Amino acid sequence: MALKRMVLEIGMGTDIRGADSTKAAERAVRDALWRNTLSIATLMGKAREEMHLEINIGVPNPASVNKEAVLAVAPYGKGIVKVVEGGLRIPNDDGTDSTIIAHALVVVSLDV
Repeated sequence: MALKRMVLEIGMGTDIRGADSTKAAERAVRDALWRNTLSIATLMGKAREEMHLEINIGVPNPASVNKEAVLAVAPYGKGIVKVVEGGLRIPNDDGTDSTIIAHALVVVSLDV
């Protein structure tokens, strides 16, 4: 069998103060997943734990993202996190801090 894409979810997350790209990425994944109940696995006769997740994150500083922490946001399934340059950094007026905006695309696949 082969992995087949079943679901695409898109989210946005921010860290208002602190410029923490991981925190913004975690919030983007929550935004993508938390408004849904993914019943596709059970409908296909699979366990939720069999879902494969490809989590794609866009942030201004990709190297600063803790991929394991971002993956841990997913309630079930196994997967990978890819981080690319994107999102947005908005400095405050005096240049001492920034707001970070992260974007997430979560691809859910099953082996069918």
